[in-house]
Amino acid sequence: MAIQVVILAAGQGRRMYSNQPKVLHRLGGKALLEHVILTALKISPETPPIIVYGHQGERLQEALGHYSVRWAEQQDQLGTGHAVLQAMPFVADDDRVLILYGDVPLISEQTLTRLIQATPPDAIGMVTVHLKQPTGYGRILRDAMERVMGIVEEKDASEVERAITEINSGIYILPAVHLKNWLPNLNNQNAQLEYYLTDVISRGVKEKVAIYTVQPRQFEEILGVNDRVQLAHLERFYQHQYAEKLMRQGVTICDPHRLDIRGDVEIGRDVTLDVNVILEGRVVIGHGCVIGPNTFLRNTTLGVNVEIKANSIIDGAEIAAEAIIGPFARIRPGTVLASKVHIGNFVELKNSQIDEGSKVNHLSYVGDSEVGKRVNIGAGTITCNYDGVNKHKTVIGDDVQIGSDTQLIAPVTVGAGATIAAGSTIIKDAPPHQLTLTQHIDQRSMADWERPKKQG
Repeated sequence: MAIQVVILAAGQGRRMYSNQPKVLHRLGGKALLEHVILTALKISPETPPIIVYGHQGERLQEALGHYSVRWAEQQDQLGTGHAVLQAMPFVADDDRVLILYGDVPLISEQTLTRLIQATPPDAIGMVTVHLKQPTGYGRILRDAMERVMGIVEEKDASEVERAITEINSGIYILPAVHLKNWLPNLNNQNAQLEYYLTDVISRGVKEKVAIYTVQPRQFEEILGVNDRVQLAHLERFYQHQYAEKLMRQGVTICDPHRLDIRGDVEIGRDVTLDVNVILEGRVVIGHGCVIGPNTFLRNTTLGVNVEIKANSIIDGAEIAAEAIIGPFARIRPGTVLASKVHIGNFVELKNSQIDEGSKVNHLSYVGDSEVGKRVNIGAGTITCNYDGVNKHKTVIGDDVQIGSDTQLIAPVTVGAGATIAAGSTIIKDAPPHQLTLTQHIDQRSMADWERPKKQG
């Protein structure tokens, strides 16, 4: 008996005031629907979830079609019961159907596992929550024996029913055979003129199907996103939860309220993350690293004991052990730095490999280059790698010294052990172990010269 997850994601999300589908808005660097898909794949890895789509469905499939999912279209949005009905042709009679929502992104694998385990295969399971202020939610109706007797939507509830504090999350697990019998017979005699999925609970009660409930650890697990205020609230909750998990694993976070993780990260022990650090995409940080304030890392791997100083941007790079980067450095995609490399302030690197112990400490640009070991590149050095049409490569051998304010016109090679004099423009290969310089104009001073003065 398989667990078949059905994810409802057909709504327009008018309150988002957006041109894109609500479920594609991002939380923690992933689309809302992507969070739910990933959780569904953990719950039932062998059975692709079914996504019921409607509004701008082609955009959903374009954005998330790389996941192992099945798609069922709801052409007319006639309510949650009608939405689940669209998935039924893909569901086997002996499946158990777990119903999730594309705009409820933080329902946890742990809560869903407890729901599945607490609900016998022939019963109905529900996630419910007790709230002090339940306004806006459907209420759980129970009898004197505390058995679930049904759900009433707030718009259809009486004053007595509105005083109930136990609310319906909308997350259920049900036998497919019951859904296939009940869903086609729902009616829309309610304030919204919709086919409510909640009405299947009443059908279950009438047919004496046992109903079980579980509660999530955190209320935010069952919160939906209907507008950007709610999205921001869940974003901060998500970030705080992620920061707390990292701290319990041995990471020092100077201020958990000023950390943003927008992807998947792997962080070693004794790492320090200063304030306003942003980690995006796939980021791996080795043991003992120190990440300074206002630093952005995206799709980057850091070896052990790397120090990233303040206000640096590192994107698509691999940085080996004990390197020092920044402050105010920009490391662009395709850059690979070996151990003990130093990259200083206002240095930009792109698509370059720099070998062990080399230094680019000040105000330089190194692009499309191979730099050897123990090289020192002086302030203001530029690899001129672009001729207006094509990119060209600069190769710098081991133990080279590049003087300040040097331009290396690619393609060009500087041999091992060479020295390039300050202010040189190198247009030809420089031989190893020699001094290479550009002929300089003689310096002179003019005693009778006067600086131009502004007229009027």
